[in-house]
Amino acid sequence: MSTTYKFQDLRVYKLALEYVDTVYKLSGSLPQSEHFNLRSQLERAATSVVLNIAEGSTGQSNAEQNRFLGLALRSYLETIACLDIIGQRGYLASNATTEVRKLGHELFVKLQSFRRALKAPLSGPRSSVSHQEVES
Repeated sequence: MSTTYKFQDLRVYKLALEYVDTVYKLSGSLPQSEHFNLRSQLERAATSVVLNIAEGSTGQSNAEQNRFLGLALRSYLETIACLDIIGQRGYLASNATTEVRKLGHELFVKLQSFRRALKAPLSGPRSSVSHQEVES
């Protein structure tokens, strides 16, 4: 029997996994000379987005979860800087990063929305925002 954790049902988590896949497909096209530098950095940053979403969702307070989402956003922005370097260095065709940037922006918006929902004042006696409320 396989256990499913709450964060695995989050749309933002699933989108982050899709983003990682897209980043890995792109990074595989980088020149061999960048495999242990830029490629590694890009892949680690994208992976960090997913890991921070997961880590922040496990029984944390809204403030703590918000902190981990902030780390996920920072990692996402790191991937953008890597993509900018790829473009600046001319490592790939100018349109090669279009798909990953589009998907990344969607992820960025969802992460920001999740953070805003965690900061919003709650009505009623509950002390934390449920994932269903944020992800609906």
